[in-house]
Amino acid sequence: MIRDTSAQDRQLKREPNQGRRRIKFGIAVVAVVALLALVVPTAARLFSSDTAASMERLRIAQVKRGTLVRDVSVQGSVVAAISPTVYAPSSGTVTLMVNAGDKVTKDQVLAEVLSPELNNRLRQEQATRDSLDIEVQRSRLDHRKQQLAAKKVLDQAMIDRQTAKREVERTQRAFDAGAMSEMDLLRTKDALAKADISVANAEAEMNLDVESLAFELKSKQLAFDRQRLLAEDLQRQVDELKVRSPVDGQVGQLIVQQRANVAANAPLLSVVDLSALEIEVKVPEVFANELAIGMSAEIRDDARTYQGEISAVSPQVVDGQVSGRIRFSDGKPAGLRQNQRLTTRILMDEHPDVLMVERGPFVDTGGGRVAYVVHGNVADRTAIEVGATSLNAVEIVNGVKEGDRIVISGTDAFKGAQRVALD
Repeated sequence: MIRDTSAQDRQLKREPNQGRRRIKFGIAVVAVVALLALVVPTAARLFSSDTAASMERLRIAQVKRGTLVRDVSVQGSVVAAISPTVYAPSSGTVTLMVNAGDKVTKDQVLAEVLSPELNNRLRQEQATRDSLDIEVQRSRLDHRKQQLAAKKVLDQAMIDRQTAKREVERTQRAFDAGAMSEMDLLRTKDALAKADISVANAEAEMNLDVESLAFELKSKQLAFDRQRLLAEDLQRQVDELKVRSPVDGQVGQLIVQQRANVAANAPLLSVVDLSALEIEVKVPEVFANELAIGMSAEIRDDARTYQGEISAVSPQVVDGQVSGRIRFSDGKPAGLRQNQRLTTRILMDEHPDVLMVERGPFVDTGGGRVAYVVHGNVADRTAIEVGATSLNAVEIVNGVKEGDRIVISGTDAFKGAQRVALD
């Protein structure tokens, strides 16, 4: 008979926490699996990238298709298109007839310069002119007298010739009648020949006297004319001592004080023609070669926008800037004031239907040849070709397509990496 194993069996005590441990272990296994599911793709992405960067520190923009307007925005100030400055025509003491801000009309006297020296010169030259005028009149009288004297000599010679001719005729008739000898006839003929010579000489001398007197009179007349022009020029200078307004407008700035002693060509005051206003702008030197007369512009004054066009561009660069003038296309707007500051946008060119993206530091960082295109959480270094640029956008000719997203902020932190992980 086989005995049972009751003598060998031993009752084990069941620990109450063993079930809980199994539950905790299962939860830990699940957590590890979940963590691996999250970490493994990220780790794979990090290991496949050259560097990493935070997306919060980057600016990303989408490539779009549209019209790129090349423009430049600058600050301008309202200036008068016509704003002449009047100058002292001569040295002297100035008397101002107007005050700053006064409205004036063209040819109105604005100031007068007292110049005793110029007035004295005028009187001297006028006296010389009058003296030469008298000389001319005296020469004309002498000319007429000498003409009469020469005419008298010629007339006397002609009378003597006529007498000699008649004597020859009378002697010829007497000779033919046998009343006079041939010697007497020849003597009368010689007298006629002598009279002819006297007439010819008198006529030649009279013509020479006329020409000589004409030259002398012309010389004195030219001296008088020269003196007359000199006196007239001095009279003009004296008249210009009364400085007149060249335009209708308003007195701008008084440059000298009342009763001040000024030198010749010293500025006195300025006159502003408010009927024609323009915008004076300073454009950065980089745009100098692209500016041209006739380019369109937009002028903004608070909520209003005016249309304009470039009317002048300076050929000189000063402090890295080029000066230009913009005129209003639709006439002068109401309410504008001299030296008022306005924002001006110059429209240099338009490129329709192009791929473009918001402009950012990436253009300068990559020299316009490299951009980082974002695919999910990775940015790939891509070769691009940049076309036209404006203040707000840049044209991309090659390297990307519409809808691509690229990093437009500075990429110096990428250090030229081919792939950049973004987190």
